[in-house]
Amino acid sequence: MLLKSLLLFLVFQVCTSRDTIGSSQVQLKDDGGVLESKESNFELGFFSPGDSSYRYVGIWFSESKVSEKTVVWVANRNNPINDTSGVLKINRYGELALYAYNLENDPIWSTNVSQSVQNTSTLCVQLLDTGNLVLSQEGENESFIIWQSFDYPTDTLLHGMKLGLNWKTGLEWALTSWRSQDDPGTGDYTSRIYNQNASTPQAFVYKGVTKYWRADLWPCPDFVSNPDEMYYLNNFRTHNTDLIARIKLQDSGLYQDLKWDGADHKWKEVWSTPKYRCDWYGQCGANSKCSPDNINLFECECLPGYEPKSVDGWNQRDGLDGCVSKRVGVSKCRNGEGFVKVARVKYPDTSKAARLRTSMSAKECEQECLRNCSCKAYMSLASEGLVDCLTWYDDLMDILIYTEVGRDLHVRVDKISLAENAGNSQGFFRKGMVLIPMLSALLALMLIITLAWLLQKKRKTKDFVEEDELEESKRHPELQFFDLNTLIAATDNFSDANKLGQGGFGGVYKGELPNEQTVAVKRLSRTSGQGIDEFKNEVALIARLQHRNLVKLLGCCIKGEERMLVLEYMPNKSLDFFLFDNTRRSFLDWEKRFDIINGVARGVLYLHQDSRLRIIHRDLKTNNVLLDAEMDPKISDFGMARIFQGDQLQTNRVVGTYGYMSPEYAVFGRFSTKSDVFSFGIIILEIVSGKRNNGSYDENHSMNLIGHVWQLWNEDKVLEIVDSSLESYRPDEVLRCIQVGLLCVQEDSKDRPAMSAVVFMLSSEASLPSPKQPAFVFRRSSSTEADPLIPKQLYATNDLTITNVEAR
Repeated sequence: MLLKSLLLFLVFQVCTSRDTIGSSQVQLKDDGGVLESKESNFELGFFSPGDSSYRYVGIWFSESKVSEKTVVWVANRNNPINDTSGVLKINRYGELALYAYNLENDPIWSTNVSQSVQNTSTLCVQLLDTGNLVLSQEGENESFIIWQSFDYPTDTLLHGMKLGLNWKTGLEWALTSWRSQDDPGTGDYTSRIYNQNASTPQAFVYKGVTKYWRADLWPCPDFVSNPDEMYYLNNFRTHNTDLIARIKLQDSGLYQDLKWDGADHKWKEVWSTPKYRCDWYGQCGANSKCSPDNINLFECECLPGYEPKSVDGWNQRDGLDGCVSKRVGVSKCRNGEGFVKVARVKYPDTSKAARLRTSMSAKECEQECLRNCSCKAYMSLASEGLVDCLTWYDDLMDILIYTEVGRDLHVRVDKISLAENAGNSQGFFRKGMVLIPMLSALLALMLIITLAWLLQKKRKTKDFVEEDELEESKRHPELQFFDLNTLIAATDNFSDANKLGQGGFGGVYKGELPNEQTVAVKRLSRTSGQGIDEFKNEVALIARLQHRNLVKLLGCCIKGEERMLVLEYMPNKSLDFFLFDNTRRSFLDWEKRFDIINGVARGVLYLHQDSRLRIIHRDLKTNNVLLDAEMDPKISDFGMARIFQGDQLQTNRVVGTYGYMSPEYAVFGRFSTKSDVFSFGIIILEIVSGKRNNGSYDENHSMNLIGHVWQLWNEDKVLEIVDSSLESYRPDEVLRCIQVGLLCVQEDSKDRPAMSAVVFMLSSEASLPSPKQPAFVFRRSSSTEADPLIPKQLYATNDLTITNVEAR
């Protein structure tokens, strides 16, 4: 015991308790040692899962609490170590980092802290009794949390953890399953909060990008939504502080609530989902309901006023095609229509054009839906004495019939269906009724069926134009697909009065949806250089990205030759609209410009590192940086973006915008994250100077903005480049931005910093490295009339030209 105490004292010499790692001299090695929380609830150390021989750093319940090893968090889940050479320590950059073999190599994993750490000796890593691993810095009177593992969950939610989104930082709290019991790497299933409609929050489990299961969180006392955050708080200890429990997303997609049974020494399931066929998302398709109590019968049934889209499918007990309106030719708009109640339901998916209105009675809610011909259904919600109204304007998805709980959904039906349902429920069709009205109704019904058959026959001639829409809707079921007529009405038939801008892809129009939401509709021109493949690429990428500095995709429309994206509306247009206009640039003071630089940097860092998909944008420029009502920046236009896994990609088709392309991409077709870094450097220099990079800045018209800044930098006169419209600015911040910009546009991509380093450099006061020769200093070679953006030296030594260039 004396020897053990002495060893603990020597290992943890700065932070003296057994739950902490202190200065950079203190290490946790893969030799059996662990960090143990103060009350021995959790341990941190190295482990090998199941039958695997790979080594990981993880957190698990202490054996004093749980007799079987239960891992709740993994650091290097996608980067295992092959042997026991691993070392966990605080490095000289103020990061908690995992190294293998020796400390000179790049870390296997790190906390990647982006904020400045001035004195690493005041840093401390502590394993708390909640299971949270915290990296903090000790101040004079208090400590500050720099990083915590609760912000980066793996497959488990412990008490006090969140599932949701931080609006300010763009940080998302989500669960991702393991690949298998032997492999903690990122698996197929993800649990996250869907944030399109914060007033009616929902949690989804996705299999890849496909919705697998949905939970409604409204009303829920543990759900929080405010201007800063939106999240569900795991708060199972409210009534039992001694409870040992966890929520786990299994590698099979099963979502489990588990508690530890100390008497039987095993985990017991409190609940789990999806278990039954009706639990799976959209089991019965659109406009249907799923009844799990129908044990011996088909569980799917169409909503009132609807019939199966595929009779053969339903006969074979397959309802995925869902239901469609019974009578196509009968209007539901001010034509005697009404509502039929469907009792005790899990309310439909609110991401499908739902809208919540507060303080509205049940009757007012009905009238609100009845007034809008696009309203498909409504639900009057009562909670804690308040009555609200929820309405839907699209297909009704994922409706489950409960036995006892649930709420009443009122579905809009035509007048014939309304009469049918009234008759079925009230004995309307009974003996003694007059025969003539029945015959009249029968004749009318036959006429309607004939008309519907003719319409259906006409529609079949156009089925081929809808194949793309069906294909995309299957690939991206989380997206809302808008009807073409809805967008035509929203934009006043794409009138010039609603036109926001024009690009190589086509026009962008302001529109107002039936639920009064203002949107931007990006309409792909038939002669667009973007093309169908780029359009589908943009849909695929933006649908999976969520960050406060990225433009949000609300949905799309694919109809015949029409291709449209429906995006959040950005009232202040693009950055170049202000930056390069002599009058409007005065709206951008230095504080706002610095905020824009940092916002764009965070957005690019998210694309490169923090998103579920690692993405290279390939077309970063000032007119692809849009500004919201608060003039905060959001990156847009992902038509040219690419997913990457390695260090570098190659293409024979160079696309992008002259003036922002990196040299290795423009000349050789090689692009990587450093290509985006180069473009970001151009954006910084343009924001500081208020000038375009492809302008002329010397008497011979041969030097561009990069060359001009580089010349002034070498002459120690670089502040002369600052936009003259800026009345005041902080010279130190401006100098730092210029230096970061020059570091980003260095000719050799290996010399350019990663975006994580860029974010750190912009926010710190630490000294920066000196930039090397930038690329594209000259606009034109003296010996050739080739492209003006290719460096002079490339022509002189290699005699290269660009082929297959598509500029925008």
